Amino acid sequence: MISKFKKWQALPSVLLITLASLLAACSTPPTRGTASRSREGSASFSSSVASFSAVSWQALPGWREDDLSLAWPAWLKSCEALRKRSSEINWQSVCAKASGVAATDSQAIRKYFETNFQAYTIRNNAGSDAGLITGYYEPVMSGSLQRTNTYPIPLYAYPSAWRNSKPNPAPARAQLLSSGMLQGSEIAWVQDPVAAAFMQIQGSGKIRLEDGRTLRLGYAGTNDQPFKSFAQWLLDRKEINRSEATMQGISQWAKRNPSLVNEMLNANPRFVFFKTLPENVSADLGPNGALGVPLTSERSIAVDLQALPLGAPVFIATTKPLSSQPLQRLVMAQDTGKAIVGGVRADYYWGSGTAAGEMAGRMKQTGNLWLLLPR
Repeated sequence: MISKFKKWQALPSVLLITLASLLAACSTPPTRGTASRSREGSASFSSSVASFSAVSWQALPGWREDDLSLAWPAWLKSCEALRKRSSEINWQSVCAKASGVAATDSQAIRKYFETNFQAYTIRNNAGSDAGLITGYYEPVMSGSLQRTNTYPIPLYAYPSAWRNSKPNPAPARAQLLSSGMLQGSEIAWVQDPVAAAFMQIQGSGKIRLEDGRTLRLGYAGTNDQPFKSFAQWLLDRKEINRSEATMQGISQWAKRNPSLVNEMLNANPRFVFFKTLPENVSADLGPNGALGVPLTSERSIAVDLQALPLGAPVFIATTKPLSSQPLQRLVMAQDTGKAIVGGVRADYYWGSGTAAGEMAGRMKQTGNLWLLLPR
């Protein structure tokens, strides 16, 4: 096959990690892609982790039925970032043409993509066009800027003393919290230690304060300890079964076993720090992904940058969590993460809050992906 990729260039940002991958995932900044693209118009090409073959639009199941006006704002966000980046892919031309398309006209948007893009089916190196689709979300919880009886669990900023001289190795979670070295680094206080741990896994979140304001937190770093799944810790001790190894199952176990919660959380030595995002960031927008633009609920995905270019349109065909109901729609590759590995591999962003968390926490589906590239 012809090699068609040079370098998908990634921007550093918050890493958002799937909850359905609790057995393997960890919060970490994104890696940079090393794929390459050298020719336009190839019928087939490959990257280090995937192969791509041109197909007709009829090969995309549900393409004609998708309301593309719901994906259009996410594509315009991709264009905002892609216009500012140098790339061998001709994003500039297709993004310029997007300005003339009516944002509410799904048929006009469909014509825009069919005229200006070529769809490519994606296969993993083993030759399969099927892969794992998981889900992630942005936690939202109530909290306070001061410790109270209701909100006793702190969320911490990156230790200022570590900026110039970080311990190597840095203390694990249990040592870190008992040492007192984080005192004074508290950003906010929340109610539930397990929910706080899930926010660490996600790498970002929103805190609803008592005065009605919303505090947005983004990823600021870790103690560089390896991630170890507390879901696996529970499984190894036969505290839960495989079907309960989800965000919901773990939270329910914690409510039944409050005296064991800290021991469970300390099974993961990694600890994630946050930073407060600017107040001019709208609470209605999703967190910024690796592309540097806000994620769009149910229209953004995280991908492996060894396989796919950041910002690209991707068509996804899978099913909803614990269901055979099709989920077939156009999404944008606007995020990445170390737990997202392979050509046919995506983490689907469900949005913010409890309902999104319910879907993300249960999503571990088989699915297919098609990459859309400018002609």
